[in-house]
Amino acid sequence: MLSQETLVSFLATTDAARARAFYEGALGLTLIGDHEHLMTFQSGAARIALQKGVQANPRAGTSLGWNVTDIRATLRDLVSRGVVFERYEGMEQDDLGVWSPMPGTGVAWFKDPDGNLLSLSQGA
Repeated sequence: MLSQETLVSFLATTDAARARAFYEGALGLTLIGDHEHLMTFQSGAARIALQKGVQANPRAGTSLGWNVTDIRATLRDLVSRGVVFERYEGMEQDDLGVWSPMPGTGVAWFKDPDGNLLSLSQGA
């Protein structure tokens, strides 16, 4: 029933201007709506809605992620735009911060300005 509908993910932000600079500027998403309480971005067939002025309580684990064709090229582009990738003790991450649990796959994590954990992944 919902398989043909647009998926919307909701996150909170305490600083709308800072969040907009990150999602629109650093991540390159298209702003499609900016209202008093909500700012919405298009990301492929999905949308990310940021609830403004709401206390941001980042959840444990990844809040949302993108499955990309070339994780290392995407990661390098985001780093050039100021995105900082996370490093985790006990995980074997390469020099770029990519963890590869199996050959041909990879995951890298970064945070938005409100501390929500986001990810890039490639492969299975």
